[in-house]
Amino acid sequence: MPDGVVLRDMNDGDLAAVEQLERRLFPVDAWPLQMFIDELSQPETRRYVVAEAEGGIVAYAGLMCVQPIADIQTIAVVPEFEGRGIGSAVLAELIAEARRRGADDVLLEVRADNPRAQQLYLRFGFEQIHVRARYYRDGTDALIMRLPLAEGPATEGPNTEGPTA
Repeated sequence: MPDGVVLRDMNDGDLAAVEQLERRLFPVDAWPLQMFIDELSQPETRRYVVAEAEGGIVAYAGLMCVQPIADIQTIAVVPEFEGRGIGSAVLAELIAEARRRGADDVLLEVRADNPRAQQLYLRFGFEQIHVRARYYRDGTDALIMRLPLAEGPATEGPNTEGPTA
């Protein structure tokens, strides 16, 4: 985690701030507060984290794991803190959590019009396996990406050499 940034488990006291960030960062597809409440109430299959810096939450993310699959539910970094390695650190923690929970694969959906996020996932060894046409409310496609945990560079962190495909 970058200097001055602390990663910790999300708790009920974070929900108001996370909901505000969710509406700011994903105005069309924002999760309602109740969805976050429901997710936090299922620790046997879920893990949500927040990154704090400068006295506030600057990123949050969540994972659902029902063996043998782990699914990244959300990752968000406030724009003012992008490019500092926070997204990479949060993603690495979710992948580590998937391993601890015994998942064989990690799946995620990413907007087809979000190349920055796609590049992050490719650096970690994810590969695109499918497209869900018009998945998001505004009609944008979702790219389905998969990271096999039994192989690949993500066992040690991101592949800094870029995608090899």
